[in-house]
Amino acid sequence: MKKGVSILAIFILLISCNNDYYEPVSYDNPQVSLNIPFGFPELNNSVKSNMPTKYGVELGEKLFQDKRLSADNSISCSSCHIQENAFADNNAQAVGIENRLGLRNVPAIQNMMFLNFYNWDGNILQLENQPLVPIITHEEMGSSILEVIGKIKTDLMYRDLFRKAFGDETVTAERIYKSIAQYEYTLISANSKYDRVKRNEGEVFTENEAQGYQTFQQKCASCHSTELFTDQSFRNIGFPVNPNTNEAGRGRVTGLPGDYMSFRVPSLRNVEYTAPYGSFGQFPTLRAVLDYFDKGVLDADNLDPVFKNNGNKIPLSEQEKTNLILFMKTLSDREFAKK
Repeated sequence: MKKGVSILAIFILLISCNNDYYEPVSYDNPQVSLNIPFGFPELNNSVKSNMPTKYGVELGEKLFQDKRLSADNSISCSSCHIQENAFADNNAQAVGIENRLGLRNVPAIQNMMFLNFYNWDGNILQLENQPLVPIITHEEMGSSILEVIGKIKTDLMYRDLFRKAFGDETVTAERIYKSIAQYEYTLISANSKYDRVKRNEGEVFTENEAQGYQTFQQKCASCHSTELFTDQSFRNIGFPVNPNTNEAGRGRVTGLPGDYMSFRVPSLRNVEYTAPYGSFGQFPTLRAVLDYFDKGVLDADNLDPVFKNNGNKIPLSEQEKTNLILFMKTLSDREFAKK
């Protein structure tokens, strides 16, 4: 009987040794306890197979802040994704190494475990596939994953973290991507004034905020729906086009004329911190966005019906604009942004 158990144990060990990828050691590397906000969408499938762990998150955060991910060691992920800006920045378009100008405005990183698409055009479906993009893009970090691995593989702190997170010290591209994603999955924002009001924690909207919320429900919520304040759809809402690029929005991904200049509806959470607005920072303020909607947007065959069926505009009075902005500021999570 003992012999049979011993042979079985050896067989299992041999099978595990043949695996190229080592799962985190559960008893040494526990999953991080995440407070999933009530009413938020279901977790996406990627996070279910890459749940954040203690050392996976620690490793991911270190990588996120490491400038060695860029070719000249000058910028890190956190150089563009700044916490006080809800992990976005205040540039109209991303600025990479050697001040190279990117195609689009830097998106915020928040509530990523609930999203089904990433980037403005939704070309990334799994967060684990996203970190490679800025690393290799000429206008961003201008490096390669092999170069990154070469820089960090002998770092004793990294070797220790890879061992704790994945079972051995081997530095691989997959482990880099998985750990960065694990860190980003923990960036959950759900403690704004709006959230506290909804949770009946003693705070209430001011009269103007309440009126702004009413206007929001009437004129904005069809796109900025769910507790994420985005329905995660792609829409052409007639924003001005960048004359210096061959931008096509979602059409770059699908090749469909109906997707031309359509972009992922952004979350309005922490929108107070993420100016300027639009795919390439077309609008310096929230007021400028609302003024544009009120005066009339650019026409297009695939202009979203919200505008198309209403004379290419969303009519708003000056008081409605003021109240809307006051309401949107109740979506600011100051603890999340460390403001």
